Amino acid sequence: MQNLQSIASAMRRRLLEAGNLPALSGNNDLENSTGIQRPADVLSLGTGSFPAFPKSDGQILMPSVPESVENVDAATPKQVPAAVTQSDDKESSGAKYGIWTYVLIFLAAILLISLIIAPILVCRKRGDGSIAPWKAGLSGQLRKAFVTGVPQLNRLELEAACEDFSNILNALPFCTVFKGTLSSGVEICVVSTSISSVKEWSKSSETFFRKKIDTVSRVNHKNFVNLLGYCIENKPFMRMMVYEYAPNGTLSEHLHLKVFEDLDWAARMRIIMGLAYCLQYMHHELNPPVAINDIRSDAIFMTDDYAAKIADVGMWKELADRAKAAKQDGSSRSEPPPDLAGSVFCFGMLLLEIISGKLPEPGGHELTCIWV
Repeated sequence: MQNLQSIASAMRRRLLEAGNLPALSGNNDLENSTGIQRPADVLSLGTGSFPAFPKSDGQILMPSVPESVENVDAATPKQVPAAVTQSDDKESSGAKYGIWTYVLIFLAAILLISLIIAPILVCRKRGDGSIAPWKAGLSGQLRKAFVTGVPQLNRLELEAACEDFSNILNALPFCTVFKGTLSSGVEICVVSTSISSVKEWSKSSETFFRKKIDTVSRVNHKNFVNLLGYCIENKPFMRMMVYEYAPNGTLSEHLHLKVFEDLDWAARMRIIMGLAYCLQYMHHELNPPVAINDIRSDAIFMTDDYAAKIADVGMWKELADRAKAAKQDGSSRSEPPPDLAGSVFCFGMLLLEIISGKLPEPGGHELTCIWV
């Protein structure tokens, strides 16, 4: 250190002795000028970023740096990654919160839609009762509630549906069957008594007709030709009932006519089971029970999907017989109790016909047993 200080003081003295030096131009001027000598390089004693004095062994003497500065420089690089990590954590947590928000909104939307749709489905299911078939075409009385019974229709509505009663499906001695189409396109079957005047219509017939409306209207089964309405008018005289329409003919036609499609064994079993369920429903689930004593293959009507429907065709013959008896001797018949045994016997005869494909013998019970 003493050598360095002596060298520095010697240099300062040499500079003071030389006096003021002329100003130097650029480097090119120095190189070109021969009269002016370039001053000697002066060693700097500053503490800049470059070394000032070499050591004796040729190593560079580095300037001293305070320890506080070294600590700050050492700590600063370690703090930068921590800040970056915190920002990355915040971004990832924000993305997770955003995903859960969308999931909760989606679940809430599904719940809201379910709460809206569920009551609608329940109301539709409850509304699919016996009143449903007559809601879609006729106006006025046809849309009454089922608690009031089947509605009474007027002649003009039925006349328009049946094309002025010209669309005749079948004409029997005791009734006429018409086909009708409602304004909505729903097809119906209209049955009218063959009696054409009030004078031929007895009080007993009127009582029986109204009781049949009350009885048949209580039956609501998929294998029964359900009653949709009725018509009672005196001028002109008219006693009609409106039923469901089965467009695929009768069971008798499918069993015995080659024109119709033959029924395989699976179809016949389905028909038998459907008729059995319907009779069980009428005999055991209705109170009072309902009996159909004229179950025949020509009174069983078929739908498009070959479902069999029982029709109470015999009631129209009973109406004509009552009117005829009242006209002849003025007598009136009382209403008999439901003959459940007779209904089961007719069903057994029908089973034999469906299984064998043969018509039963017309000679009565004994001949039928012999035939079996």
